[in-house]
Amino acid sequence: MSATPEGRQIIFSMVNVSKIHPPQKQVLKDIYISFYYGAKIGVLGLNGSGKSSLLRIMAGVDKDSIGEIHQSPGYSVGMLEQEPKLDESKTVIEIVREGVQKYVDILNEFEEVNNKFGDEEILNDPDKMDKLINRQAQLQELIDQHDLWNLDNRLERSMDALRCPESDASVKVLSGGERRRVALCRLLLQEPDIL
Repeated sequence: MSATPEGRQIIFSMVNVSKIHPPQKQVLKDIYISFYYGAKIGVLGLNGSGKSSLLRIMAGVDKDSIGEIHQSPGYSVGMLEQEPKLDESKTVIEIVREGVQKYVDILNEFEEVNNKFGDEEILNDPDKMDKLINRQAQLQELIDQHDLWNLDNRLERSMDALRCPESDASVKVLSGGERRRVALCRLLLQEPDIL
């Protein structure tokens, strides 16, 4: 992608993009769009004019379009569907935690590593013990770097800010608006570069 004189880089562009729904309903025709990192863009149009189709193409959810789509490498894309699909067997906090799964995994691995210190096989093998100590130090550094001991507190604050239902509420009893707020909370916690 080309950079402007100010050093800003175009991170996403569409060139001559069209979308046809079977059998032959054209919802998008010859779309051209480019934007820089940090841009805020609104998509306006009448019902059925292709707004959701355009956003799904931009998010990479719909790959069945005509034309060229360029996204700079290293940028993540997140999209909030109009009707988010949530696992109804989970609670609100379990869905929200999905947004920070990489951090949850670090905390879980840290706990697993600590539990291994009581393992006879590791206690009797200096090489395994050194590897375990080193891994524990790496995980502790990540935990400190990302303030993961306060992760649940951050999740609660995020849920409060978006007026999500109670943490232990079952997803299957949520209204459509509550589902969207929970899905939005999960999405924002993922911190996508393009939302």
